[in-house]
Amino acid sequence: MGKPFSTPSDNELDEAGLRAALLTPGSVWSALDVVAQTGSTNADLLAAAQGGAAHGTVLAAEQQTSGRGRQGRTWATPPAARALTFSVLLRPAAIPPSGRSWLPLLAGVAAARALRAAAAVDAVLKWPNDVLAGGAKLAGILAEQAGDAVVVGIGINVGARREDLPPPQPGALPPTSLALLGASGTDRTALLAAVLGELAHWYQRWTQAGDATASGLREEYLRRCATIGTAVRVELPGGAQLTGTAAGIGPAGQLVVDTADGPVPVTAGDVIHVR
Repeated sequence: MGKPFSTPSDNELDEAGLRAALLTPGSVWSALDVVAQTGSTNADLLAAAQGGAAHGTVLAAEQQTSGRGRQGRTWATPPAARALTFSVLLRPAAIPPSGRSWLPLLAGVAAARALRAAAAVDAVLKWPNDVLAGGAKLAGILAEQAGDAVVVGIGINVGARREDLPPPQPGALPPTSLALLGASGTDRTALLAAVLGELAHWYQRWTQAGDATASGLREEYLRRCATIGTAVRVELPGGAQLTGTAAGIGPAGQLVVDTADGPVPVTAGDVIHVR
């Protein structure tokens, strides 16, 4: 699509341009706000969901001070305008509760596709939805439920310098940013529009078809996921570990690991690609 956005020199988000481009008749998105600073866009939208906030609400922050990652971790946010942090509130009433575990994977597909198209980086996924590029972690995604609503938060390192990023954790991939990757696109407004566009596209396909297979989501996820076919070590909740080869994705989005004792479906855990 053309670029209908203003581009301030400090790379601030163009709230008016985003609203004009995304809040259109028939769109998934119903409201969009940009705040200068907040602790966590996910926490804000979870509270809003409990208060009855509308399906399709989007909240972006120029600066996030208490971002959260999966399994209770923190998400370190670089200084303002060097990261893109936002959350969306969705109420997937057309999908039975047993199928909603695909929504975090759907968000990963949307983010990877958008980053490939808008920033020309070779973005791939590590199960369930870490976005990798150049062998490092470029973006993280956290989905949390509040009643019938699911809030999906996405954090992308855009203009972060090496000194802006936290040191890699033991066993984890190092962080990277679009700037460090030499990406062709680092305009945060265009990136946000691209990710929301892909999110809306796949969300509509998924909810209209009723499941991940019929909508093509499962096939697209497998195409983007670098974990499949890789030797992995999975650190499970509670401290247990599982080793084997990531063989596929189960019907509820589980990672199926072929172990010495047979295939094991994994619903939660930290996956480490063994080289």
